[in-house]
Amino acid sequence: MKYHLIALLVALSINSLAQTHPEPITLKPGSKAIDFKLRGVDGKIYSLDSFQEAKLLLIIFSAPHCPTAQAYEDRIIQIQTDYKIKGLQVVMINPNSPESVCLEEQGYTDLGDSYEEMKIRAKEKKFNFPFLDDGETEETSVKYGPVATPHAFLFDKNRILQYTGRIDDSEKIGTATQHDLRNAIDALLAGNLPSVQQTKVFGCSIKWKWKNEWRQKLDKEWSEKLVPLEEISVEGLKKLMKNDSEKLRVINVWATWCGPCVAEFGQLVNVYRMYMGRDFELYSVSTDKLSARNKVQAFLQSKHAVFNNNYIFNSDKKYDLIESIDPEWQGEIPYTIIIEPGGKIVWRKSGGLNFLEFRKKIVENPLIGRYF
Repeated sequence: MKYHLIALLVALSINSLAQTHPEPITLKPGSKAIDFKLRGVDGKIYSLDSFQEAKLLLIIFSAPHCPTAQAYEDRIIQIQTDYKIKGLQVVMINPNSPESVCLEEQGYTDLGDSYEEMKIRAKEKKFNFPFLDDGETEETSVKYGPVATPHAFLFDKNRILQYTGRIDDSEKIGTATQHDLRNAIDALLAGNLPSVQQTKVFGCSIKWKWKNEWRQKLDKEWSEKLVPLEEISVEGLKKLMKNDSEKLRVINVWATWCGPCVAEFGQLVNVYRMYMGRDFELYSVSTDKLSARNKVQAFLQSKHAVFNNNYIFNSDKKYDLIESIDPEWQGEIPYTIIIEPGGKIVWRKSGGLNFLEFRKKIVENPLIGRYF
C-alpha cells in the first residue's frame, strides 16, 4: 500500500511539472509505420528496412524497470516463438530516459532503464527479438506515442498500423481472458482486419526526458533530510537480528576507515530509496569507536543515509558484535545480510557488494517480488 501511494504521488507531481509538455499523440490505426534508426543491445543499428522480409511487424514499447512490462516479458517472448515461422517479427523499443526514472519508482526491479541495463535484461531473459534504445533522443517514441509500457503497435505487410494497444486484458500472469494482440495477429495472417484495432493500455507511464524535473526535486528533498544515528548494544543487536517485523530486513556492517565500505555506501542508499516503499527495511551498524561518533554522523549525512536507522556499536569488544550478528561471519567488513521475518538469514555477503546480485536477491524474495 505504501509503495502504491508513493507511485501515485510521483505520477501526480510529474503531471503537474510536465504541463508545458503535452503527451505525444498515439499513432492511429491506418497510419504508415514511421522509420527509425536505433541501436540494439547487440550494438547493431536497426531501421524499418532491417525487417523488410517480415510479413507482420510488431513494435512494442517497453522498459526494464516497469513491473507491468516485466510481467509481460515472457508472453512477448512466446509470441515471437509462436509466430516467427508465420512471418511475424517482434521489435522492442525502450522509450524511457533513464534520468527521468526516479529511484522511488524502481521498487519492483533490479534494473533501471539505461542502455547497459537493457543489455543485462535482454541477456538474462534471452530475448528472441531486437531490443532497441530510444532513451537518448526519444524521437521515435514521440512519433509513435506510446502511453504506457508495454504498448504494442502491429503493422501489416504494407507497414500500415492495424492494431495498437494492450497485449491482453490482465497483467497478472496466467489470468488473461482477452488476448487482443494475438487475435489481431491471427486475423492479419488470415487475410482479415482485426475486429478490435485499438485498446487502452495499462502500465507505467513513459518517462519522457522533460519529466526529469521530478527526479531532481526528489533528489534535492532527500539530500536535505536529517540522518539518524544511535548507539547499539549486544542486546540491541540480538533484537535487531530477530526481525520481529513483517518485512525483509537488510543489515550492513561497516566503518569509516574501511575503503570498500565507504566506496559502496552511496549505492546502498540508492537501494534503500528503491525498496523503502515495499515491505523492506535497511539498517547500518558502524564498528567505529564511540569516540568517532561525530565522524560517523558526518559521513552518513554526506551520503544522505536516511535508512530505517543507523547504529554505532557501543563497545570495543568487536567479537561480541560478530557473534551477536551472525556466528557464521568471520569478521571482515563490509558485511551485509538479508533477514526474513523471524530472524532467518537468507543471504550474506562479505566484502564489497555486487549491487546487481544484491538487488536481485531483494526483488526476487517472496516478500518483495517483481509484480503487483
